[in-house]
Amino acid sequence: MLRNTLTTVILATMATSGLNAKDIKGTVRDTEGNAVAGVVVSDGLNTVVTDAKGRFEMEADQDSRFVFISTPAGYISSTLEGSNLFYKELRKGIKSYDFVLEKNSKDDTNHNVIVIADPQISERSELADLSKQADDMAEFVKGMDGDYTFGICLGDIVGWDHSIYPEYNEIMAKAGIDYRYVIGNHDMTNWGRSYETSMKNYEDMYGPAWYSFNVGKVHYIVLNDNFYVGRDYFYIGYLDERQLQWLERDLSYVPEGSRVVVSLHIQTTNDKSDRDAFQYGIIGDNLCNKPALYSMLEPYKATILSGHSHTADFEQISDNVFEINVAGFCGAWWCGEVCIDGAPAGYKIFDMDADDMKWIYKGCGHPLDYQMKVYTGLEEYPGQIVANIWDFDPAWKVEYFEDGVKVCDMERFKAQDPLAKELYKDPSSLKRTWVYAAPTENMFKAAVSENAKKLEVRVTDRFGRVYTKFIER
Repeated sequence: MLRNTLTTVILATMATSGLNAKDIKGTVRDTEGNAVAGVVVSDGLNTVVTDAKGRFEMEADQDSRFVFISTPAGYISSTLEGSNLFYKELRKGIKSYDFVLEKNSKDDTNHNVIVIADPQISERSELADLSKQADDMAEFVKGMDGDYTFGICLGDIVGWDHSIYPEYNEIMAKAGIDYRYVIGNHDMTNWGRSYETSMKNYEDMYGPAWYSFNVGKVHYIVLNDNFYVGRDYFYIGYLDERQLQWLERDLSYVPEGSRVVVSLHIQTTNDKSDRDAFQYGIIGDNLCNKPALYSMLEPYKATILSGHSHTADFEQISDNVFEINVAGFCGAWWCGEVCIDGAPAGYKIFDMDADDMKWIYKGCGHPLDYQMKVYTGLEEYPGQIVANIWDFDPAWKVEYFEDGVKVCDMERFKAQDPLAKELYKDPSSLKRTWVYAAPTENMFKAAVSENAKKLEVRVTDRFGRVYTKFIER
């Protein structure tokens, strides 16, 4: 009797949720009713392509919640609302899943992407601070060159309270751009019994937790590497087999050598040491099964974008694959003006010229050329000049000059940023007691001559842009 009752409940649940959907079909058309051929359609595992009349038909996997399209270049689809949503929920009784694509009014061959990580609004009192950051972004967008611009949020949109999502969306809309979203560990639905239940609240608001889309000559992929382990709020960085199979199928439509940008929340790697040897103690801080992802991306010009750590970092994985870890939009969880590595709270701007890519970090409340902090007279570094260059990568050059004459290339070292160290030295005084000053490898130092009058740190980034900081003595 109990078995029959449980069977009835399970079947009823499947019927109402649409998880037993099979043999789905539909169309993809533009706003004028014209068929759009060659659009990749997926249920999160399987993929098909629309025919010459914009039609598709597929057998949806029983565990799929959505059917969605990989928005093609030249078109725009919505994430939050409207008739042109890129996804539809699978439901019993729907005979046709029909998608509408809006033609992009701008040529998207050249486009810009504004990337933020970890807004992490944990309480509504922080929305005012978020609004100031959004105002900074809106002002920056106004001054851009007119190319198509959209945004990506790399997860931890909120800090557990998912009821804040609508207010977050309303504030960020001030910048006047479309956004694509990534699920973060704080966006998980916790205290469920399995990983498979952990995406519900996020997906209720933003749709599928993994998907792809195309802008210009770039193929963008969003993944969920927050693997909930079914205990309290705990997670590891991990891509499940279902996603990996979907990713293989999605990439099969992308010509090798193309520019591919992958967005996920938990960084795949912290440094070369954890790529060379698995470190069990940090499985929540990087992607455990990263080799599988790297292998799939190797045939492409691939960039991985990640957040999670509230720090800035760059890691060269191979000749074809590198990762950019974007510093926190909330700084140190709204506890101070800088992230735990001393980087200012802010966002990253990517300039896509066809498939050529440049980027720069913009600190909120700072001009675009604010790319370093320089310190002298520190007790810890007597007789030295010290700089934090948060967006550094190995293609940059950091030089020290005295009275107009180059003295040396500055020495890179790992240490806490002095400002972050001072701001976060007493966790008991902060509303987030876990905040601390984290050591960063993007610190530089040089010995200062006793008689030098004008000190200069000169930084040249990988794109040839030069930034300078002068100190008169």
